[in-house]
Amino acid sequence: MTGELAHDPGADRLADLLRGQARACADLGSPLYAHLLTRAAEDVGAGGPARAVLAGHEDDPPGAALPLRLLGAAHRLALSGRAPGYAAHLPSTGGDGDAGAAWRALRELFGTRRAELREGLRTPPQTNEVGRSAALVGGLLTAVAGALPALGPVVPVRLHEVGCSAGLNLLLDRFRYRGADGSARGPQGSTVVLEGAWDAEPAGWAAPGSFEVVERVGGDPDVVDPASAEGALLLRSYVWADQPHRTARLEAALELARRVPVQRLRTGAAALLAGLELRAGALTVVQHSVVWQYLPAAERAAAEARLEELGATATPGAPLARVRLEPGEGDGGAFDRGETGYPVTVTTWPGGHRRVIGTAAPHGVPVRWHQGPRPGRG
Repeated sequence: MTGELAHDPGADRLADLLRGQARACADLGSPLYAHLLTRAAEDVGAGGPARAVLAGHEDDPPGAALPLRLLGAAHRLALSGRAPGYAAHLPSTGGDGDAGAAWRALRELFGTRRAELREGLRTPPQTNEVGRSAALVGGLLTAVAGALPALGPVVPVRLHEVGCSAGLNLLLDRFRYRGADGSARGPQGSTVVLEGAWDAEPAGWAAPGSFEVVERVGGDPDVVDPASAEGALLLRSYVWADQPHRTARLEAALELARRVPVQRLRTGAAALLAGLELRAGALTVVQHSVVWQYLPAAERAAAEARLEELGATATPGAPLARVRLEPGEGDGGAFDRGETGYPVTVTTWPGGHRRVIGTAAPHGVPVRWHQGPRPGRG
């Protein structure tokens, strides 16, 4: 072995994770992050400072989003003024967007701020991406349509979210959505506007004004207070630094979150659902988006079992719906820009009927709805 470096299988594994996320970032419109992660993968393979930062995470599964934890931690340093050299090249901090210079500054951070970056790896991504509400609201409107007319002309909705982060998507009825077909939903004066939210509005949705959210409850083991400076910084840090449209959506949602009450609980999925009971005269909706991958297997199993228990108690006068946007459940289509689509699914009880109603980009917008048969005439 004299004169040779011992092979490092852990480095190979880390490099594969970084390259995989780099490809996803390129597909999702972030050339800066694609470049940074590609170079980080090379640095890990060469035994550079990136290897030391990521030591101990060699066996992290892809669903743990290690590369996004790394870039989120570095972005947090830049946004808070603790990494001015890196901030000078990030569009999110008024930088020049020079990817090569950004990599050199990031690599320097790996050496000088290693402990802080390693601490940041402990926090799962907390974007609470509000673009995903474009998918979730379609599931909600589908569920509301099924609850009519048993619950009256205006359906009371109890909205509960697993893995809510800051609970921004619990405000989905307060957002404005504009489809490529000219359709629009939500309050006209909303501070959050999702342009190009979907391709075309399906025929089977409930009519505007047919529901009212009467309860907003979210649970997350790492729940975030969006009204606090620390919470807002955390959310901003996980928005990719060269995607100003996502930053603008987040800032508008943060402003709205200061005005609309949401109950945020520091609790996991199983505990949140264990405390949930159905209520006569209201539609109870459990929603989640890109969170199931972060749950331990036992937690997922307990949550699934509790949903089945609740579903078994559902009646037309006290129905239950589950709305989800999650990868890995099949029916993943490809968008024109190369993204892999995530299925939007709705399960309703009584009956436990599950439907895939559309396909969305990982950040939610745009959604392609599965158009059912149009109502007949005459």
